[in-house]
Amino acid sequence: MSTPNEPSFRESVDIMFNRAVALMDLPPGLEEKIRVCNATYTVRFGVRLRGQIQTFTGYRSVHSEHMEPVKGGIRFALGVNQDEVEALAALMTYKCALVEAPFGGSKGGLHVDPREYDEHELELITRRFAYELIKRDMINPAQNVPAPDMGTGEREMAWIADQYKRMNTTDINGVACVTGKPTNAGGIQGRTEATGRGVQYALREFFRDAEGVKKAGMSGTLDGKTVVVQGLGNVGYHAAKFLAGEDGCKIVGIIERDGALVDERGLDVDAVRNWIASHDGVAGYPDGTYVEDGATVLEMDCDILVPAALEGVINLANADRIKAPLIIEAANGPVTAGADAILRDKGTVIIPDMYANAGGVTVSYFEWVKNLSHIRFGRMQRRQEEARHQLVVDELERLSRHLGDAWSMTPDFKDKYLRGADELELVRSGLDDTMRAAYQSMASVWHERGDVDDLRTAAYLVAIGKVADSYRAKGL
Repeated sequence: MSTPNEPSFRESVDIMFNRAVALMDLPPGLEEKIRVCNATYTVRFGVRLRGQIQTFTGYRSVHSEHMEPVKGGIRFALGVNQDEVEALAALMTYKCALVEAPFGGSKGGLHVDPREYDEHELELITRRFAYELIKRDMINPAQNVPAPDMGTGEREMAWIADQYKRMNTTDINGVACVTGKPTNAGGIQGRTEATGRGVQYALREFFRDAEGVKKAGMSGTLDGKTVVVQGLGNVGYHAAKFLAGEDGCKIVGIIERDGALVDERGLDVDAVRNWIASHDGVAGYPDGTYVEDGATVLEMDCDILVPAALEGVINLANADRIKAPLIIEAANGPVTAGADAILRDKGTVIIPDMYANAGGVTVSYFEWVKNLSHIRFGRMQRRQEEARHQLVVDELERLSRHLGDAWSMTPDFKDKYLRGADELELVRSGLDDTMRAAYQSMASVWHERGDVDDLRTAAYLVAIGKVADSYRAKGL
């Protein structure tokens, strides 16, 4: 997969950090304070399963407490190790700073393959892991707030929240100890789709940036663009579905664990997703061409490449064969630092992970605020909004009657205008606003500074600058 001199994920993050701070005027002490991981807690715990005790190793890493609580997902995967968790925690610090979510960066992981255990066993493992973290305040609504990541979802977050409530029975804000919960357990509308939706909003904003589009050697809008998606998990599925269904993109390639599907006419994302769910892979899917070596499809001709699964899939071994002029990193760290340099030399534009997949933490922030305010968004103002709109519609209807055939309202105007925004619409609106503002802050650095030739460096410059300002304001 990768060549021997390939930097690890953690080294990649450090290389990219160093490239950015070299362009900044930070005191060496402050630079080091921002770079290092504050603390990593390693836990080894036993769970009685299948008649014997099995021992599991988990981590919770806190990269920066320039703002609290700290925020970051918990992943369940066999690849979990301290280096990876610390690199992901660093990325969370910069990601939160970039999109102005008021959190420090954290990350957690458990060395486990969730597919090897049934639901009851996973619940025992998750609750015990949560117990170990909660009793050390590594999960707490005011100090450290996890979320779902690879291998975890709403179900696991509900178990963690319940475990916290059992151990902190008088904490009125207890439900805010974790985000990404089911909506019936304190979650928020639009959280499941949030990261994929954020990828869509990021691409929309990129295509509003005429100078950026020109730098990628592209033109026009998203409509008609060909897209290859690697990984049809939660993020890849929603990104592909929204791009195809709402923006007119053609999903010409989908890469999964057991191979890939290719169809120049465009693949039906929902049909592929359903096939994977029932067949545990894409092999045998009746429409489109099956390619056994899925990694080769990363190299096919397309306008936009969306790596949405593992880190390091675009590396020194394949970077020079990547043809897509635009890559958007829906996953964390899918392009290694070595590959990043090759692609930049080729003129490929990369929309970096710290911005591209920040939809998840943005909507997590909204969920956390909702939990702390103990009221769903829209509950207070929605009907009042509708009543005010009704006044306008009543006047327009009176005008319509007065003018007779000379003028009338557009048929669906009344229904659209009268409907007050519900929680999902408010969440999407907040996410869209966040992704637009964050892109513009990066793009202004990218376009205006002669020493910055890529969006990733621009993103790091903006994010590190904000973290440095926070530390200075604290008097550090």
